[in-house]
Formats: sequence, C-alpha cells, structure tokens
Amino acid sequence: MSFFEIYKGKRVLITGHTGFKGSWLAIWLKELGAEVYGYALAPSSNMDNFVTCDLETEVNHRIGDVRDGEHLKKYFAEVQPDFAFHLAAQPLVLASYQDPVGTFDTNLMGTVNFFEAVRATSSIKVAVNVTTDKCYDNKEWVWGYRENDPMGGKDPYSASKGCSELITSSYLESFFKQSGTCNIASARAGNVIGGGDWAPDRIIPDYFRAYQKGQKLEIRNPYATRPWQHVLEPLSGYLNLGAELFLKGKEFSGGWNFGPEDMSNYSVKDLIDEILLLDSTAGYVIPENTVKLHEAVLLKLDISKAASSLKWKPVLGFKETVAFTLEGYLADIEDNISVYIKRRKQIEEYTKIGQEKGINWAV
Repeated sequence: MSFFEIYKGKRVLITGHTGFKGSWLAIWLKELGAEVYGYALAPSSNMDNFVTCDLETEVNHRIGDVRDGEHLKKYFAEVQPDFAFHLAAQPLVLASYQDPVGTFDTNLMGTVNFFEAVRATSSIKVAVNVTTDKCYDNKEWVWGYRENDPMGGKDPYSASKGCSELITSSYLESFFKQSGTCNIASARAGNVIGGGDWAPDRIIPDYFRAYQKGQKLEIRNPYATRPWQHVLEPLSGYLNLGAELFLKGKEFSGGWNFGPEDMSNYSVKDLIDEILLLDSTAGYVIPENTVKLHEAVLLKLDISKAASSLKWKPVLGFKETVAFTLEGYLADIEDNISVYIKRRKQIEEYTKIGQEKGINWAV
C-alpha cells in the first residue's frame, strides 16, 4: 500500500495552511481524497499560494493564531481529525531579528499549544511537527546533520526551531510513549522552493519580484550553499512519515530529515544561474561590501535514516527542481489558467517522475 491510499476519506488538520508549504500540503491532501481542515492566520498578500489557488473554496478554512491555545483546542475538538500537521510558524530568519519575542512566542508556544490540542483530542492517530534544518546547532561542517545531532541556533529563528524540536521530544517522552496514545514525530527540511512563495527576504521570491519589475536582483550572499529542494520533496516525506505512523505506530516516532542527496548542495549563485539558463528575462548583481547579519554559510542534512527506514528519497535533481520552480512562478505571473490546476499538474508530474525512477512509496 502507498501513502496515496492512506489519506483518502481521512480528516486532516493543518496549522499554517495559508502559508507556502501548508497550502501545497492542503492541495496534495485534497487530491488524495482527504477532508482537509486548516487553522492559520489570514494570508499576508494576494500573491500567496493560498489566495491564487482559491483554497478558501477548496478546504475547510479557519482563521486563528496558534498562540491562542484555547481557540486552537476548540477547533481540534470541533474537527475531530485523524491526522494533524503543524506548519504554523514565523518562518523567516531576518524577521526573527526584527521581532524575536513574536518569533519565540509563535514557534515555541505555538508548538506547545499544538501538542496540548493533540493531547485533548482522542480522534488523532498521528501528529507531525514540521520544523527546519536550521534547528541544528550549525558548525558549518562539510557532512550532513543527523537526527541525533544537538539542537541549537545563533539567530532567533533557528534557536526557536531548535526549541520546537526539544518541545516535541519532551511531549513524546512525557505523554505519547504509552500504547494507545497518538503517534508523533517531527520533520526537518532544507531550503524549500517552488511556485507560490512570495515571502520577503527569500532569494527566489526576491528574484521573481525583480523579474516582474524587469529589474536585476541584488544577491547579498551569493556563495552561501543550501540544500535546495522543491516543495513537493519534503511534502512527500511528511505524507510518507504520516502514513508509517498511522499503520505501524511508535517505531516511527521522533525526528526525521528530508533533504536532497548528499552531493546536491548548491550556492545561491548556482541557483539563479540555473534559472537564467531556462529563462534569461531577469538577472542579478552582487553588491560590494554588503553588511550581513549572521546567517549560516553551509548547512546539509543527512537523509540516510529516511532513506533506510521510510524508503524515501528525493525525486528531482537540481535541474528538475529549478525547472519545477520556474514553472510554478510563471503560473503565478502569467495568470492564463487556474493556478490550482497547474499545482495539481505539478503534483501529478512529480509522482510520475518518481514512479519512472523506481521510487517506492509503499508503506
């Protein structure tokens, strides 16, 4: 059985469904036949994936703040979901410098409130907290971080996500180890890109904002390497992990990395250069003497645990990742067909490529 069959007819609650990854996850789950329920802040702009895909008419949508624990708990009780995915967060490094208190409040207490709602809702069989590769104490070494490496973070965002992982571990040990309780896990992914992400201070959204204006993008840190991956890659991991937790239980609890292959880290400059090979409409400049806040230069994930235990691995190579990303943004910009339909077609194409490459999503 593949995870494509597990979610059909199930109630799935997503916190942060108006965000970039959350909205893509909502689309995929709806296409898998799930009843999708979302709890999140209102979209931040009319360009957000949630808005352009008109998801308010496609899923059950509730405006709410994960910092409001009682309201969140009431929504869980109302929905009585089978699965819960926690993606609500303050997701930006630079914004965390501007508002460290709000970042910690959202990313720490939001996680606590999520697991308190899970504890209070007996219908939930599986709960997954989605964090980030930046949860690790980054030594900028050349090998990938494993799930048992220490949590950390120099900037407020990274530290808050390390804390979110510690909260998950604490709830697992304290409340979810006993038989009959919800099966919980955390999922860590690298720098995720794809159509529909228009957040500020991110390289790809910034590039396509410049693209729309006919301008060249200023790149502040061109040689920083990142584990770039299309948004569908970690989502396939989250869905696979959720299915394993549902069918096989607590042996799949704990933390899981989802990233590209070990040799697939590319620089910011590499990424933009690859886009320009496919579409030379825009370009970039590298300003001299750029003053930078601390942001990790090198960060890689070791995905051997997911590859071995979940039989999960990435589908797209670097060139395919960039091509999917460009296609997704052109869907946003060109506005000549339903964006939702284009997202659905990318999911179908991603699945087809995975099957052609012999990737086994069976659980």
